[in-house]
Amino acid sequence: MSMKFLIRKAVLPVAAIGALTVGLASTIDAAEAFKMGVVDPQSVLEKSKAGKKALDGLKEYVSTRQKLLSRDEEELRNTEKTLKEASAKLSETEKKDKETQFRSKIQDYQKRAQEFNQELQGKQKELVDEYMKKIAAATQTVAEKNGFSLVVDKGSEQTVKIVIYNKDAIDLTEQVIKEFDRVNNK
Repeated sequence: MSMKFLIRKAVLPVAAIGALTVGLASTIDAAEAFKMGVVDPQSVLEKSKAGKKALDGLKEYVSTRQKLLSRDEEELRNTEKTLKEASAKLSETEKKDKETQFRSKIQDYQKRAQEFNQELQGKQKELVDEYMKKIAAATQTVAEKNGFSLVVDKGSEQTVKIVIYNKDAIDLTEQVIKEFDRVNNK
């Protein structure tokens, strides 16, 4: 009985080594067929025609809103200056009324500025979400066409740097930009 146990024990490692060798051989074959690439979605957004157009639209929106806020800010400064100059000539009641009105204007301005920032964040999120779907589709097309099994977001200094090093040959960003422009030529 103990002899059968020893034989089984000896046969099992040999069988396991054989299976491991077959497994390694198939893994090596799979590794040779495995191609990995990287892409920088931020560059695709910034360098593609459709992406530039979307970013320019967002910049124009920000510029218009910023001008309105700047105008309101200038009006607040002028009101504050007028209030300080007229302060000596006003009665205490008039002074308090003017100060209350001024504080109300400041609160309105702060509320508009906060709403603008929330609106801007929403628009940026919409833009990124919409374009990431389009970038992912263009990346998939390029990857499938060139036999890549995996494409990783390269990341950037502005976001999170995901890939520390990659060979230029596996950077698909320029190809994805071309595919993105081909599909999104609006």
